[in-house]
Amino acid sequence: MRYADAVNEPLVARWQDWERKGIEHLVLREGARDVVVESMVVGAADGAPFALQYRIRCDKSWRVRNAAIAMVGENRKIEIAGDGNGNWTDASGKRLPKLNGAIDIDLSATPFTNTFPIRRLKLRAGQSAEIVTVYILVPALTLMTDPQRYTCIEPRKRYRYESIDSDFTREIEVDSRGLVVTYPGLFRRLM
Repeated sequence: MRYADAVNEPLVARWQDWERKGIEHLVLREGARDVVVESMVVGAADGAPFALQYRIRCDKSWRVRNAAIAMVGENRKIEIAGDGNGNWTDASGKRLPKLNGAIDIDLSATPFTNTFPIRRLKLRAGQSAEIVTVYILVPALTLMTDPQRYTCIEPRKRYRYESIDSDFTREIEVDSRGLVVTYPGLFRRLM
């Protein structure tokens, strides 16, 4: 099946963390106007188990427009909305200036959020781009911005991810739709 034929078909993906202590089940729907992903992550952070559910909607250019992230069994959640140009608000519509400039979301508990810049930027082999993301640390659900760099090694196959404010770098393998297959030391795709 070609990519264009699969646009309206939901895609189901699963990942396991590198230490095999957690799993994610994700459903991705690409429509004519937007992209919607819903997922459940069961994992552990610093030895403490957690469960998280999230729903993120992007426009057809893969710019995050809104996200709802909630810890299962707890009364903690985040709801934010972006205008696609780097401006964010909370669920009540209050501006979040500390997130200015970010287009993408990077949710620490999932490899899926690497798909946003990979699909949005459409880098060619050898091209790099520096971006700012809304970084959401799980399970704390803290929001901050995070400068990152993506370099395309082989389009729709391999990318180098670099954290600009630390020495963290990984070469990640993706499938033809930009979903992570292998993120060394962190995640591997099961289906």
